[in-house]
Amino acid sequence: MNKKIVILGAGESGLGAALLAKQQGYAVWVSDMAAISASRKVSLIAAGIAFEEGKHTEEEILSADEIIKSPGIPSKAPIVKLAFEKGIPIIDELEFAYRFSNGKVIAITGTNGKTTTTLLTYHMLKSAGMDVGLAGNVGQSWAGQLVDGDKDWWVIEVSSFQIDGFVGFKPAIAILTNITPDHLDRYDYKLENYIASKVSLFKNMEAEDLVIYNADDLNIHNGLVKSPISASVLTVSTSSVSNVGGYFDGNSIAVKTNGKSIKIGTSEIVLKGVHNMQNAMSATLAALTAGVGQETIRTALKDFQNAPHRMELVDVVKGITFVNDSKGTNVDATAYALESFEESLVWIAGGVDKGNDYSVLFPVVEDQVKALICLGVDNEKLKSAFAGKVQKIRETEDIAQAVAWGLEYGEKGDVVLLSPACASFDLFKNYEDRGDQFKSAVRALKK
Repeated sequence: MNKKIVILGAGESGLGAALLAKQQGYAVWVSDMAAISASRKVSLIAAGIAFEEGKHTEEEILSADEIIKSPGIPSKAPIVKLAFEKGIPIIDELEFAYRFSNGKVIAITGTNGKTTTTLLTYHMLKSAGMDVGLAGNVGQSWAGQLVDGDKDWWVIEVSSFQIDGFVGFKPAIAILTNITPDHLDRYDYKLENYIASKVSLFKNMEAEDLVIYNADDLNIHNGLVKSPISASVLTVSTSSVSNVGGYFDGNSIAVKTNGKSIKIGTSEIVLKGVHNMQNAMSATLAALTAGVGQETIRTALKDFQNAPHRMELVDVVKGITFVNDSKGTNVDATAYALESFEESLVWIAGGVDKGNDYSVLFPVVEDQVKALICLGVDNEKLKSAFAGKVQKIRETEDIAQAVAWGLEYGEKGDVVLLSPACASFDLFKNYEDRGDQFKSAVRALKK
């Protein structure tokens, strides 16, 4: 009798897990409380995989030997609670995929900067001609890619929700960029629970593995006091120089490991801002450890293209630069974005507030922001937070209006920055939709 795997959620990771489980000879049942997209249904039918949508049939799900749960489904969901009570193991798609890969894993997590660091690390290994794949929170599911074949290396972005479903997952190299309060609704509103989730990425790692983390981050420090690391460690910092690891002095990054050292000035690095220098140092340490040459790393830092909606240069209109940072959905991400610029800013922000404390933004906002355009349905909290700190505050639910005001209030040499610090669901489908509409509005303005 084949082992039965039930997959909860038929998104990107769920479909990938289903296809891999089927290929590996499991009996597979896919269940989604929402509607399954037409294209995914076609894939499931073609593979001969049974599925249901719009409901969870308890007897089918609770007869599983193992459950692969979508990271988006909270462990408080009724069906998940029932499975826990019955003692059915519940894992993440990445945990399942890990069993069927012989490749070495570079896993990257953190509240902010993980996508940039993941894509940059992948770009470095790819530029070196290595056999490398990209998976996890970016691009295609790892399990789905393994159906078509393995790679020598996998660079994988992992969220705290995915880490919560790890049992045996063991990276050869793991990076933790930072930890700031986020997603606390999934962690009983306790920061220490969220910190514990992030640092548990290291739990299976051994002396021959490498952990890279940001030494300036107090939350990481607090997490590691409770869960010490068994792996080798390298840190990156903007405040203290060490014999090995990475240090940014304000003008250049200096990275040292295994007798190799690289020093690169900020003018040679396409990414901007202090947080991106931390990301660049972490990626460089991982790439050097994986065997990428120094010249390749230099070139990769110069010609890297970041993910869409992450500090993405859209266009220059009448000497004013428009930047799309729609992925900045929390206060800390927006703080990084604002601090990346030395120019005067017109800042477009707002959306669904996740319990934000805007006070961390006050110093940079008072210093650089000449106008705040609130783009949301309910802007009261945002307006009251910055009243008296920004000369001009306007509000709108129309992104084209927001962009037009950006042009009106900006002067040559200024930057109009969309970095919302909030979720997008009040006016948009998701942060990508918000970013795409912003880009369209800027291009329409240019015409």
